[in-house]
Amino acid sequence: MVNVSVCCNWSSSADAHLIKNKSLNRGHNDISPSEPAMRPLFRAQPQRTKRRPPPRVGTGTPPVPPGSAGPSDPPGEPEAPVGRRLGVTGTKPKMSWTRKILLVLGFLSTLAAIALITVAVTQNQPLPKNTKYGIVLDAGSSHTNLYVYEWPAEKENDTGVVQQVEVCKVEGPGISGYSRDTENAGHSLVQCLRQAQGVIPSKQHQETPVYLGATAGMRLLSLENKNAADKVLSSVEKTLRSAPFNFQGARIISGQEEGAYGWITINYLLGNFKQSGWTKLLHSLKSVSETSGALDLGGASTQITFVPDESPSESPENLLYFRLYGKDYRVYTHSFLCYGKDQALQQKLARDLQSTESSSILDPCFHQGYQRTINISDLFKNPCTSVEKKPFPFSQLYVEGEGNYEKCRRSIQNLFNKTSCPYSSCSFNGIYLPPLQGDFGAFSAFYFVMNFLNLTNENPFALDKVASAVQSFCARPWHEVKQAYHHIKEKYLSEYCFSGAYILSLLENGYEFTKENWQRIHFLGKIGSSDAGWTLGYMLNLTNMIPAEEPAAPPLSHGSYVGLMVLCSLVLVSVLVLAWLLFHKPKCLQKGIV
Repeated sequence: MVNVSVCCNWSSSADAHLIKNKSLNRGHNDISPSEPAMRPLFRAQPQRTKRRPPPRVGTGTPPVPPGSAGPSDPPGEPEAPVGRRLGVTGTKPKMSWTRKILLVLGFLSTLAAIALITVAVTQNQPLPKNTKYGIVLDAGSSHTNLYVYEWPAEKENDTGVVQQVEVCKVEGPGISGYSRDTENAGHSLVQCLRQAQGVIPSKQHQETPVYLGATAGMRLLSLENKNAADKVLSSVEKTLRSAPFNFQGARIISGQEEGAYGWITINYLLGNFKQSGWTKLLHSLKSVSETSGALDLGGASTQITFVPDESPSESPENLLYFRLYGKDYRVYTHSFLCYGKDQALQQKLARDLQSTESSSILDPCFHQGYQRTINISDLFKNPCTSVEKKPFPFSQLYVEGEGNYEKCRRSIQNLFNKTSCPYSSCSFNGIYLPPLQGDFGAFSAFYFVMNFLNLTNENPFALDKVASAVQSFCARPWHEVKQAYHHIKEKYLSEYCFSGAYILSLLENGYEFTKENWQRIHFLGKIGSSDAGWTLGYMLNLTNMIPAEEPAAPPLSHGSYVGLMVLCSLVLVSVLVLAWLLFHKPKCLQKGIV
């Protein structure tokens, strides 16, 4: 009897405890009022089991859908709360020491990358603009031009950084035209010097160098009247010294210098002296000379300059040697005094006059209907024509145009003496000319005349098309030409027929260009913003802005350096983030959660 009582008492207590737990789980509404408080003694007791922890990802145990009995729940029992089934408690799990180290390293790496980029941008950014200026006056035979150049001070040894910012054409003739009024030679420059003062900041006037180079017009005046030439230069120098700039000299440059400086100018502006590796490779693959030749035509002289092949020169006096940016250049150049377009016309007229006894001639190089009167004394006053002078019974020559291109070409060809050549090859007048090499840039009057005739397209015209265009222009009657180009001065307009025919004769008969290599001539007015001519090369030489050796330069430009630093930083951060993900995959990436 004792054992039974004990059993009954335990059962009653257990049943009461179970009922209480069920009431808590189901809620008060789940207990029926009519349900007895005590269970029968013969009902089996529910087996107590330990609560299982939530399944781990990758163990193969599928998650328990809501509303279904778990593997440890007895049949018919209600669903346990979700939080209890997953084993989630109110406290967060502690972070492991490896995770803490990775987070700290990632944070520090990000800070380092930001600091690296900031330093690269601020420390290597371009310096504030510090511009320098220079002035060159081109005192030619027919007119004088003033050029203002600027360049960044921190890059003055780089190629292609000097830019033309202003050009002023001096009113009146060239300074050689003031041989009888020398004081006004200097005064004629005042207006353009004032214009340059307005372009250059006043605080930089005293440090801005100014140069004057006189060319063939003054060379002829010096041969004709040395005293007058000296007085003209003195007048010019006095005016330039009175200007607020740093006067560096006024002198007559030689024909060789003029040709060489023109060659330096166009190759400097084209960037041929300091080529990148890819440019050099392309040049070598194409077997093209890395520099361009220069063809210059003025009023009183013409020059041809280029780098010949490596064969020994037959005329060393026509060779110049340069060392520019660490490379040696062996340059052929020759200047033909009296073969500028103005003096060539004077020579032709003087020759035509020798073959006639009349005071009037019919000239095929002028348009039909054109008339001009020339003083005999003016025709023979300079050294280019004085050898042809002889007594004439008249003081004036009357010229009437005929407009015949073919006859004009034959008349011009008589100016080039091709009868004798003491070398293997010559241009004319017995002057050595090596075989032509590479492309040529033709500027000054070459460009002005061809541009007037619409023959300066980017793609060079064939030789026969150029000749046809000149022939058509010469055939037009003068009244029609004058009406079509009424805005051009009559003196210049009347001579375009002769100038076009003369250029073709000079290049074909004089310099031996043929229809095969004619299209290697490029008529250049400007290269970028700068005029093609000798003045820029002259200033570059006198200011030593073209070094003999290539200046040291950083391996990367500012932009390339910053870009490389940004790329390296991004790669560094990406690697660190990837390492963190591999060592500690966050819960958001766990299977079954997301």
